[in-house]
Amino acid sequence: MSPKGPTGKVQTVLGEVEPGSLGITLTHEHLLIDLRCYFQMPEEASERWYVDRPVTMDTLGKIRSRFYTNKDNQMLLDERFAIEEVLKYRYAGGNSLVDTTSIGIGRDPLALARISRSTGLKVIMGASHYVPEAHPVDMDERSEESIAQRIIDDVTVGVGETGIKSGVIGEVGNHTPLTENMRKVLRASAQAQVETGAPILIHPGMHPDTPLEIMRELTDAGAQAENIIMGHLDNIRPMSAIKELADTGCYLEYDRFGSEDTSGSYRSGDYETTSVSDVQRMESLEELISDGYGERITIAHDVCLKADTTAYGGKGYAHILESIVPRMRNRGFSQEQLDNILIHNPARALTFA
Repeated sequence: MSPKGPTGKVQTVLGEVEPGSLGITLTHEHLLIDLRCYFQMPEEASERWYVDRPVTMDTLGKIRSRFYTNKDNQMLLDERFAIEEVLKYRYAGGNSLVDTTSIGIGRDPLALARISRSTGLKVIMGASHYVPEAHPVDMDERSEESIAQRIIDDVTVGVGETGIKSGVIGEVGNHTPLTENMRKVLRASAQAQVETGAPILIHPGMHPDTPLEIMRELTDAGAQAENIIMGHLDNIRPMSAIKELADTGCYLEYDRFGSEDTSGSYRSGDYETTSVSDVQRMESLEELISDGYGERITIAHDVCLKADTTAYGGKGYAHILESIVPRMRNRGFSQEQLDNILIHNPARALTFA
């Protein structure tokens, strides 16, 4: 069956574009998002004083180490604020980004289109479902076919009545271990890719075996490995697991640049792993490039919390261009390698098959 999507093109919220027009591209960001699906009330009475407080200097210390316990931190809802923050990326030389906000966490097509027009950035919008905490209450009863059709409609017709089309199937949310609903959404996402040719972008569990398990689920359902971006690989160890994943042909996304969590760990479902620094991220990229995977890497910041933004003391959307790229040059990354990571790899990864 011929894909219904724009084969050979990239689909932004303002329409189809040539892949070569994307320029510098971040493949995993959030301009507007509501992550209160993750909210957890602290068990301790003495830790509950800040759960409903705004993010301010006197709450940031707590919030940075326990982001699940503050609701305001989990909401990026102000369109003007988003424009002010992402313009710093634009002024630093950025051209495009993927807003991977998917169903259930505040996806806002009309606002993304307005932000794109206001900033001049090309914005690619997500589709499919996020993690189970954000699933609709009747997800158990929803069929794989109905989930796939919703994604197909978002890509080929537009979200709801907006007429604004998704350009990537994701981020598709998973934990460790994979549940039947997660597998159902993965299979539906693969079915939607077969129908539309849209790229898939995955939020995997953090266990080193889970991304490869996800790839098998997707490809067994018909998805093309070369049209899949596997996100959140920063914290996955050992590197042998990343290289085994790379051998499937998918893109490898290191997307938490700027996040150097002092709490020391990252939890996804039942699995907890040690968090990493930007230096470790760059070391991972160096190893992957040395082993011949330099044309499969994309990077981003995954700004998704108030504490990630510059207004609240975070690194924001321009951190890679303003800080990481100069450090990469100092470490010996060539211009060709940087262009692959920032320009050419994202352009290929986001092109409809």
